[in-house]
Amino acid sequence: MEQTVSDNAEKSRFEIRDGGELAGFAEYHRSGGEIAFIHTEIDPRFEGRGLGGVLVRAALDAARGQGLAVLPYCPFVRGWIIRHPEYADLVPASHRARFGL
Repeated sequence: MEQTVSDNAEKSRFEIRDGGELAGFAEYHRSGGEIAFIHTEIDPRFEGRGLGGVLVRAALDAARGQGLAVLPYCPFVRGWIIRHPEYADLVPASHRARFGL
């Protein structure tokens, strides 16, 4: 099935769809030049297929493209960045220790 990620700004979340069906989302709060990821959720029917990683990568790529600093309050997003250190630069250096990066 085809997976797509889009920014649903009205709901302040990135959404991942699998075959057109909503499979999960990553909620955020934007303020100025920062985006704080606060919660990520994948519907249990779609778990175990790597959709969470696809969602987070797309959301972080979008943040990078918009020049936003990332604050990974969400444990899933934070853990994903730890496993993919090439994204750690999105977190301001002054906040990295706070997030264990």
